[in-house]
Amino acid sequence: MNLLLAEDDAILSDALSAQLRQAGFEVDHAPNGAVAEYLLLKQPFDVAILDLGLPLVDGLTVLKRVRAAKPALPVLVLTALDSLDDRVAGLNAGADDYLTKPFDFPELEARLRALLRRTRPLDHAAEMGHLSFDRDTRRAIVRGEPLDLSPREWMLLDLLLSQRDKVVTKEQIQQAWALDRTEPASATNSIEVYIHRLRRKLEQSGLAIRTVRGLGYLLEADAEAGA
Repeated sequence: MNLLLAEDDAILSDALSAQLRQAGFEVDHAPNGAVAEYLLLKQPFDVAILDLGLPLVDGLTVLKRVRAAKPALPVLVLTALDSLDDRVAGLNAGADDYLTKPFDFPELEARLRALLRRTRPLDHAAEMGHLSFDRDTRRAIVRGEPLDLSPREWMLLDLLLSQRDKVVTKEQIQQAWALDRTEPASATNSIEVYIHRLRRKLEQSGLAIRTVRGLGYLLEADAEAGA
């Protein structure tokens, strides 16, 4: 289980990283908000622990940006900010859970595992129509044949699957692509180009990407597809 720990207190982060590794997590550490945002948008994680009082970019801003790009990623806020307003702000920004300092590690671990139980099936692998999608191996297979996807096509399909039965907006797609440097920067209208390419690659999958006018895109079963 890959975990990102975004915490600027070096003593706490070292101790917490050691405890998390003993509990079976693979831990990456981000000492500030800029690094946390970069890692969360660029790399796959099963869960994130996010301090709100991060330097460079505050944790609440990181949370909002990451949540827009990765709506299925479980995020636990771990912070000294314990007022009702702070808790409400964190949860409204997209936190799945909120734990204040000081805390006991067994409670933190229990909360992390509760988040993973709710989200792990979707975060690691998905089956929809004739498509098999595995985030761990970065493989997408349709009827036994692997799909050749560019990095942005992969991110787009990942986002559509994580939001199955929900509309994915162009803003969410742009957020997911924001730190991708493998392809040239894209204007909003180029999203349609990638949608078109992905539609063609999913033709045998039994799935369709429907355009919801004025809102975005929805991945759904293709009623005209054969069994």
